[in-house]
Parts: sequence; structure tokens; C-alpha cells
Amino acid sequence: MFRHTMVKLFVVLLALTMLASCAPAAVAPTTAPAGGTNPTSAPAASEPTAVTMNVLPTAAAAEPTSAPAATGKKFKVALVIGLLGDKSFNDSAARGIQFVNDKFSDVETKIIENQDVGEQQLAARAMAQQGFDLVITIGYGSADWTDQIASEFPDTHFAIIDAELKQPNGTGLTFKEHEGSFTVGMIAAMLTTTKKVGYVGGMDVPLLRRFETGYIEGVKYVDPTIEVVSGWVGDFNDPNKGKELALTQYTEGVDIIYAAAGKSGEGVLQASKEKNLFSIGVDSDQDYMQPGHVITSMLKRVDLAVYETVRELRDGTLKGGTQSFGLKEGMVGSTFLYNETPVFFDSGPAEMVTKIKSDVLPALTAATDKIKNGEMCVDDFMKVFPCTNPAPEGGMGK
Repeated sequence: MFRHTMVKLFVVLLALTMLASCAPAAVAPTTAPAGGTNPTSAPAASEPTAVTMNVLPTAAAAEPTSAPAATGKKFKVALVIGLLGDKSFNDSAARGIQFVNDKFSDVETKIIENQDVGEQQLAARAMAQQGFDLVITIGYGSADWTDQIASEFPDTHFAIIDAELKQPNGTGLTFKEHEGSFTVGMIAAMLTTTKKVGYVGGMDVPLLRRFETGYIEGVKYVDPTIEVVSGWVGDFNDPNKGKELALTQYTEGVDIIYAAAGKSGEGVLQASKEKNLFSIGVDSDQDYMQPGHVITSMLKRVDLAVYETVRELRDGTLKGGTQSFGLKEGMVGSTFLYNETPVFFDSGPAEMVTKIKSDVLPALTAATDKIKNGEMCVDDFMKVFPCTNPAPEGGMGK
């Protein structure tokens, strides 16, 4: 009798367990970037401090000791973006949302990741329909449809990275990538031993031409006789093609390549290690990715722009229009400008590190100061930012 009862009890418990396993799991809100955006081997990104947009912290800024006080209202913010995991541009935007999660307890965030532009449009519209306070989109190619959706939802604020919006409830967040690229162009020119450096862009579009133009101008500012070889992957998500293009340039005598190509740039950095030569990363701090071969990275602090936009939303100071960030704001430029102990100092060839410390850093600081105070400027391929006194060829040290 006892045995029979125990068998029946076991059967009942087993049935209940099976039913529980078939029940749908609760869906947790998206409150952090998807995995892969913050590699464990990457240097920790410096977090923002409570400052205004005009005096943003540099990459070396200290983390705030306490989070800003809650406002009493709950805010909802969505980031609509392409594929994460590029360790560059997209991941930087997602890192900005992580900053928000870490600092603001009264902000609910959601990251919607999709490579398909049509799906991104549907997602942005859905977020507005759900009453989100702020929807952030990414990239110059998203401007038209973001502006259209903003016009349909005047009670939702929209922000976009790398473009302008026409609607009063739209904010454009743009960068002076040509200024930052100028700084890494100087570095490449001062360290090349072949007098031939390279540039690999993702897509041949005006924005990436802006990177290229600034880079070339930085090279020529140091030495007009140095040759710059440019190439285009035709894709932001193809590391294999990026690597093939880089290997071709290295074979042709290039010894340093600046990669402004999103995830395709990973292939360029890999090629620099394979050839025992050198490369320069972009957007995020990529110095750690191929130690001893990635000399520096051209930082573009999309993460801080995202964070500060959300902070302004909370403060009630977020306005329509366009905000622009360059060297003066500490938002672009070589990691050498913002990190006193870059990875290359510990992993690069001793003679190069010595030259960087003794010659490159002083020259870089002097040129950067001239750009900040308006003594000279860097040409903008897109002609958005006027330049009446461009950095002269061979002008370094004069």
C-alpha cells in the first residue's frame, strides 16, 4: 500500500514538473546592450560625469562618485541600431545606453538591433506608438525616415547619430571626424619608415571621405612627400574583405593603415599582426585588439553623445537642432590625447614607443591646441564645417 501510494505521488510530481517546463518564460525588459558590445579584453570605457554637452569629459575622465538624483518621473528611451558586436561604431552607441543604465535609475532603456533598415523603421515607429520619450537612431542613411516618423509623433523626441533632423522634436548629433582623423594622420606620418601609409574605408560615401580627407591632411601636415594609399571595402561588416584589402596595401609598401570600416576594420587590424606591421583603429578604443600592432585609435565618442542626450532629456533641456562635437569638446581624436597609458606603450616596439613619447606626443598636442583655439583648421570633405585657415602642408613645427 505504501509503495503504491509513493508511486502515484511520484507520477503526480513528474507531471507537474513537465507542465511547468512547458509554460512560457517571462520576458525581461532590455536594459543593457547585447552581449559582445563590451569585450572582456577591452579596456574599460571611461564613464561620463555630470557636465554640460559643451564641456564633455574626455576619454580619461573619472567616473562620478554617485549617480544623479532621480527626477520623480520614469523615462523611456530606445536605441534602434544595426548589428552589435563591431567593437567600433555601433558598440559605442550601445555603450552609451549602458552608461545610462548605470547612472539613471529613473530611465528604462531598450535596444532594438536589426541589420534590415525596413525593420529599424518599424521598430522606431513602434517605440513612438508605445509612448517612449526618446528614440535614438543611427547613421546618415537613417535621416529621412527618422525625420518622417518624428513628424508623425511630435510628443516623442528623436535623436540621430551622424545626421541632422528637420523636425522641432529632432536632434542631430554630428562629429568632426576630420579633426580626429587629422590627429592619427599625424601619428602615421611621424612613425612610417616606408613613407607610404594606407587608409581603408568601409563604404565610399561622403562621411567616410571626411575621415579620409582629415587623415591625409594630417599626414601632409607632417610631410607632404609621404604617399597615402586609399581603398574601400564596400561593406561595413566583412572583416575578410577588409583583411584582403589591407594585405594588398602592405604588399605594396604601406606600413601603417588607418581602418575606418566598422566591423570590416577588424580584418585590417588582423592583417597588421599577420604582416608584423601596424594599424590604427576607429570610433571605439581598439588598441587592445592586436597588441603591439594597433598603434592608436581615432576615438569618436558616440557613447558620450548618447548618454548626454538622455541626461538632457531628464533635465528638461533637450532641444531640437544639431549639436556638433570635435577636438575642442574632447569627443574625437587619437587615444594618445585621452589615455596616459595606451596599450601600445606596453606592447609596441621599444624604439617606436620612445619616439612617440619624445617626438609624436609633443607635436600632436601642439597641433591639437592650434585646432582648438582656431589658429588652424582641418578641411571637411562634406563642407558642413567651414575651414578658412587649413593646416598647411609641411606646417608641423612652424
